Amino acid sequence: MKRIVVPTKSGADWKRLLAKPDLHWKPGKSAMSVAASWEAAGDRFPSEVSTALAASKDPDLANLELLLAVPEWEVELPGAVTTSHTDVMALAGNVRGLIAVAVEAKVDEEFGPTLGEKRAAPSSGQAERLKYLHEVLQLEEPLPDPIRYQLLHRTASAILTAQLFHAQVAIMLVQSFSPVERWRDDFLMFSQALGALPVSDAVVPVHRHNAPRLFVGWCTGDQRFREVDLRAAV
Repeated sequence: MKRIVVPTKSGADWKRLLAKPDLHWKPGKSAMSVAASWEAAGDRFPSEVSTALAASKDPDLANLELLLAVPEWEVELPGAVTTSHTDVMALAGNVRGLIAVAVEAKVDEEFGPTLGEKRAAPSSGQAERLKYLHEVLQLEEPLPDPIRYQLLHRTASAILTAQLFHAQVAIMLVQSFSPVERWRDDFLMFSQALGALPVSDAVVPVHRHNAPRLFVGWCTGDQRFREVDLRAAV
């Protein structure tokens, strides 16, 4: 995968980066909603993302400046045929250093299969990949079966990207455009399994993880972006 980044002209430029553009590029779906949200924010974080970061009250996350935001950021994982695609990978910084923010956008889509489902019918390389993801998250015990697999590898992607750029902080943030916060219970279960105590519209630390420091969080996206139709601009 190339590491050459070309600036977007509009949110419609995000479509070609999707693994299944004809399936996922639709108004009201997470891919188009997050593209509209970040394009509208321009050279800043969307307001709800900024609020979630600031709500941590952590000095490492104070007065952050957005440096770069890459749609569909790919991270290679051992034992995998395909890469892990993060909806938005953002790099930001302040006087204390650099942070990496992996944004997972959601509307009605679930967080994919559970770990139990993955373990029951493992694909080639699945055991190797799960073992590796647990090591990246510095987990001494396997996560329970009800945990959603996508949350595990998205968080690992944040950590691996932070390490790649020598960032001191990694964050996995769910940007939910669901008006009823669908699947938030799955996020809460995952956060608690990591030992974090989640707070609505904020990022919170995972104290067991260091080098980089790890945070997870959930924020509520602006509902108006669910109505944006970027197909006309393609």
